[in-house]
Formats: sequence, C-alpha cells, structure tokens
Amino acid sequence: MRSLVFILGDQLSRDISSLDGFDARHDVVLMVEVADETTYVKHHKQKIALILSAMRHFAEELTRSGIAVEYVRLNDPNNTGSFSGELARATSRFKPHQIIVTEPGEWRVRRMMDDWSVDFDVPVEIRDDDRFMCSRAEFRRWAGDRKNYRMEFFYREMRRQSGLLMDDATPCGDRWNYDSENRKRLPSSERLPKRSTVEPDAITTDVLKLVAECFGDHFGDLETFGWAVTREDALCALDQFVADYLPKFGSYQDAMARDEPFVFHAVLSPYLNIGLLKPKEVCLAAERAFRAGHIPLNAAEGFIRQVLGWREFVRGVYWLEMPGYAETNALSATRPLPWFYWSGDTDMSCLSITIADTRRNAYAHHIQRLMVTGNFALLTGIRPSEIEEWYLIVYADAFDWVELPNTHGMVMFADGGMLASKPYAASGAYIDRMSDYCRGCRYNPKIKLGEGACPFNLLYWRFIAMNRAVLQHNPRMRIVYKNLDQMSGQRLQQLFREADEFLNQLDQPTPQREQQDLFSYNRQQIE
Repeated sequence: MRSLVFILGDQLSRDISSLDGFDARHDVVLMVEVADETTYVKHHKQKIALILSAMRHFAEELTRSGIAVEYVRLNDPNNTGSFSGELARATSRFKPHQIIVTEPGEWRVRRMMDDWSVDFDVPVEIRDDDRFMCSRAEFRRWAGDRKNYRMEFFYREMRRQSGLLMDDATPCGDRWNYDSENRKRLPSSERLPKRSTVEPDAITTDVLKLVAECFGDHFGDLETFGWAVTREDALCALDQFVADYLPKFGSYQDAMARDEPFVFHAVLSPYLNIGLLKPKEVCLAAERAFRAGHIPLNAAEGFIRQVLGWREFVRGVYWLEMPGYAETNALSATRPLPWFYWSGDTDMSCLSITIADTRRNAYAHHIQRLMVTGNFALLTGIRPSEIEEWYLIVYADAFDWVELPNTHGMVMFADGGMLASKPYAASGAYIDRMSDYCRGCRYNPKIKLGEGACPFNLLYWRFIAMNRAVLQHNPRMRIVYKNLDQMSGQRLQQLFREADEFLNQLDQPTPQREQQDLFSYNRQQIE
C-alpha cells in the first residue's frame, strides 16, 4: 500500500487536497467517528447527527466512485475513541508508506498531527486546505505588522483578487459596502417563503437513533432535524436561498422575529464548514443572480461580504494568533455563564426566544448571536472561555477556527480591539428596534430605571462605566463617555444599584444547575 489518506469530518469535499493524486489501485481513505470528537465539548445533538450522517454519506459516495474506504463507526467495539488511536490501528493494518491529511480547521487537532510522524514511524504529509479563498500564507502577508486587523480592508483586497462584484477595477455600484442599507426591521405583514428541509433517509435515521442513545444528556432537540447531509441536497439548499431568500436578505439581515428564527438568512454555514459547499461557488451564485437582475446589489454584496470577507477573515486571524489568542481577556470578565443559557428559563423575552430557537434548530443567525446572547454576555462580564464554549456547543456550524475569533473578538472584545474596532454593546433600544421580541416581555426597553426597566438598559451603562479605563480613549466610544459624564450622580447611583441587584440574582444557585457537567473543554489542557 502506498498512501493512507485520512479525511476528517469537516473535510467532506471530493476535491479536498488530501485526495490529490489518489491512486485507487493502492491507496486507502480512512474516516473515523470517535468519542473524543463528539464529547470534547457536549455538542448539540443535531450537530453530532449532521456530521456523522454527512460522513457516512460521503464515505458511500467515495466507495461508489471506486475509492477504497476504511470507515470506523462510533459504536464499533474496536474503536479506540481518538484520531490517534484509530490512525495507529489503521497504520498497523495497512502498513502505508505515508499518511496524507489536509490541515485541520482547529488548533488542537493540528497539535495532534504534529506528533503523528513520530508516533507511527510513518511520514505524514499535511497539505494546505485550499477550499478557502485566502490561504494562511496570503493572510499572513496581508496582516504584515498590523497590530489590529480590520475586515473591511481585507474584504476590499479579496474583492479585487477574486473579481467578485467588480466592474474591472471598480466595485459594482461604486461602493464596497452596502451595510447601511441592510438594517431594516421585518414588517409584521412580511410573509416568508416556506423553507425546505431534508427528510432523513435510512442512514440519517440510524444516526439519529445512535445520537439519541449515546448523547441524550447533550443540549438540543433532535425532533426537528432536517439538515442536508449530502452535497446534492446542500446544493438544493443553496438554490432555494438564492431564489427565495437572497432577494430580501440584504434589507432584513439584521432583523429578528418571533417564530421566524431564520428570517431571510442562508443557513448554509454548516454545509460550508463541513465541506458540502464551497465558499467560492456560493459567492458566484449570488453574483450571477445579481448580474441577471434577480436580486438587488445590497443583497448580493451583504451575503458575499459574510463569506468572502468575514469568514475568510476570522479564519486568518485564528491561525495567525493562536494559541495565545484564546487566553486574552482585555475587559477582565470573570462572571460564570448563567444557567438560563442552557435552560432558556429567563423573563427576558429576547434571550428566552433565541435560546429556544437554538435548542430547537442548532442555529441562530448572526444578530441573535451578536446582539442578544452575545450582547448580554458582554454587558454582564461573562468569562470569555465560558461563553465561547457555549457557542461551540450549541451551533451546528461552530468549529473552533470560526467560533473563537467571532466570540472572543467580536462578541466579547476580549482581544482588546485586535479584531473589532469597538465593543458591540447595546441597550434594550437596539433589540426593540430590530425585533418584535420586546412585545409582552416583563421588561420594557423604554424604561431606563425603576420598576420594569429592561436589564439591557441597566447593564449597558454599568458596562460603560466599569470599563472606562480600557475603552474611553477609543475614538468610537467618545460620544458614549460624553453622555455618561452628563448623567447626574444620583441617577448613576440608582442605575448601578439596580444593575447590581439584577446581577446578584444571576449568581443565585438554581435547583437544576449542572454547568460543570457541560463544561468539559479546557483549552489550557490541550496547549
């Protein structure tokens, strides 16, 4: 045997670099389902089911095309439960001349790979993951000696390089960014097209049963599972997004609504992140729809910016700054994560709705993540590692390379502004403006102090005051601190007292509190 090609669960692409030059006469693909990867955090049940089912479908596709696949299932009695253990077994059996693998998306897995050549006494070739539009080397050259990274400048460079939404050297419409046109509240009269889901086939049904039996104590529901688990179905999801949702995605991408957890969002990120879709092809689909006159420019640009700009950007930051990036805590936030992030049991309607959506769907769109669950974590001073672990657990699209920079830098400002130019902190007015969540809530976003005051209003000004030493010299925060200084001492004292009373309630133990069972992942243990 010549080569053992090891394919990970987020590398489900026929053109993955590890398959380049594959010799069907002599080479073998190894794919494994292992306990370590399903439980290093207690992933949402749907996330585990999505990845395992997609892996099994992908292995069948490879087999049908004449590729030999050694596939190890989770419940195989000989399964060692780890990548390294299964590679050791496969190496002993097949005695390959070399092991070939595409670089992983996560730092902890790359650390494992660095030891494999010595561990197995076999050469290990780790190839670049060329599914991204910006390589790690290209991002490093762009970053240069910058102390801070700004996505907007990176995004413009990527537009020039890719030619997406460009008319020769000029951006379409003579503007790079249409974000200012993408902040409309969803009208109550707006009726969204019915979103298609995929009926579980025999493979997926078996996986759902396995997940229910083995991971019953994990967060999330399985009953609503309808994810695509093949490239064919993922492409259908892309087609439906472009035809039915992308035309209004731009205008309403920041909107939130009860009973509409997806609004006009693509919900394609899980497929991109496990390899069923390619970032360039989804960007080209949006551009083609714009140039054909089917969608407005602000919709095409807003979507392409998320994929070509933000997704590529956070991946570059992750690999450039790890492992030290995860340990920064610029705002010295140390509060434990409140239990209601797991239970959804809170009187704050926006949080209750978002967490319920997350439990049901393993998904929430970026404004729910940034300005509801993230904003609350920022304002209350949640320890970054705890809210980061929560995001990694609960979302089907969460992998460390994309989740960590988004949460650490964008949500928690824990990197001190390396990634974001200011903290994304907001009072209850923002949530009220962009959603219908406040309707019927116990708290009123228009009440700033006293009975019925929205906790976001109290916590916002407490956050601003408590972090003055770090934030007051930020140019984008000057007006905020000017407004703070104009408040009377008596008003501030009442505000801080009521904010502290609210925070003290969060710290009270609850009968159901079992966070330690869910917090199993400690980055320091794997450094």
